Amino acid sequence: MTQPQVVQVRSPKGMAFVLMLGAFIGLFSETALNMALTNIMADFSINASAAQWLTTGYLLTLGILVPVSALILRWFTTRQLVIASFTFSIIGSIIAALAPSFAILLIGRIIQALGTGILLPLLMNVILLIFPIYKRGIVMGLMGLVITTAPAVGPTIAGLIVDSLGWAYIFWLSVILFIALGVFGVKQIDNVATITKPKIDVLSIVLSTIGFGGLIFSLSTIAEKSISAPEVWVTLVVGIIAIMLFVVRQFTMKIPMLNLAVFKQPMFTLGTLQLFIGMLLILSTAILLPLYVKGALLYSAALAGVILLPGSSINAILAPFIGKNFEKIGAKTLLTIGFALAFIGSILFIFSLKADAALWQVIGSHIVFFAGISFIIMPAQTNGLNQLPRQLYSDGSAVMNTLQQIAGAAGTAVAITLMVQGQKIFMSENPQSLPTEMIAAGTNHVFYYIAGIALVGFISTFFVKRVHVE
Repeated sequence: MTQPQVVQVRSPKGMAFVLMLGAFIGLFSETALNMALTNIMADFSINASAAQWLTTGYLLTLGILVPVSALILRWFTTRQLVIASFTFSIIGSIIAALAPSFAILLIGRIIQALGTGILLPLLMNVILLIFPIYKRGIVMGLMGLVITTAPAVGPTIAGLIVDSLGWAYIFWLSVILFIALGVFGVKQIDNVATITKPKIDVLSIVLSTIGFGGLIFSLSTIAEKSISAPEVWVTLVVGIIAIMLFVVRQFTMKIPMLNLAVFKQPMFTLGTLQLFIGMLLILSTAILLPLYVKGALLYSAALAGVILLPGSSINAILAPFIGKNFEKIGAKTLLTIGFALAFIGSILFIFSLKADAALWQVIGSHIVFFAGISFIIMPAQTNGLNQLPRQLYSDGSAVMNTLQQIAGAAGTAVAITLMVQGQKIFMSENPQSLPTEMIAAGTNHVFYYIAGIALVGFISTFFVKRVHVE
């Protein structure tokens, strides 16, 4: 007997709101510390490569946990997972806020990431279950707003907090918000998952952990070491081999931990690639621009946050429109506009990011770039997931979320690596230059690569087709 496509709950909108707000707080935490990295580096006497682990360590945890989420969703009820997610987030935030050393701060961040790693795939899976397909455009538009706005406004809000209260209060804010959401929001959650408690394949979990963990670790370490360093190439090779073995095992198991049959759907595969590129663009830019505005233009954290706010806010303006008109306009047109704007924004950054840049140029380039991002995330996700049958929703959500975390780690690590490379090239040619000029040159160097990635995304839109689902 065919299962109905929609699961009935008391309040679909209320349930979606609670999960989206929880995801927003978790994703806000993902990039909020970018604005406080220089302060943390000074407080704990660490360099930029070590401080970067506060972001990449968070992403590493998500990259390890999320592939297992398809299994977790079949073992525990929706309400149990929401409570566990909020609990991990609160405990991790408290540990980080009280951290007496960098090691304890990093442990707090990892526990925080466990909470977000449970919630993100759960959110996507629940939306696919409780809303009919003709409403998904609007709802996925709002989810796209959460996924892109939270990392984008994180540095803005964090900048104000760092300058007025100190970086520890970024975590205290998360504690307060999660406690309030837990007290008032959990009552809105109904159990929607089908609990089948499939057999736990330990080998699949081990291969998944080694594979995705090794891949993200190696990408993150590139920022500190060269590609020839054993820490980089050994973990990269081991990670790739483990992922290949994981894939082979999933296709040979009767009931796989993660059903990779989702990749037999061409629009899902293409949508996942486009989402990967979109997240790569977001998170590489999210770590670069605060460093540039503070280090090259010499603005305070609070002012740097305000400077980046218009570009970050453009997504909040465009996301509802894109979601509402998704079915009418179609994913192909929206994605083409999105990647074109992201490419143009990258080119504008190349011309504007100097040590003496006019503020309007930086703000204008940021607005164009993030306007493009608004047209990418939601259409790529929705068009891809719409092609999947209900029994593959949790697997599709897990795959997309896993690759988002890998994109985040890659974007952050590669951006820092290329920035350092650009600084070295500039200093070799201009040994008498100022530190502000060096930082500006390093940032500018990275945007040549970001423009190339946006161009690849633009070319991919030629192959997008509208998904028709009964």
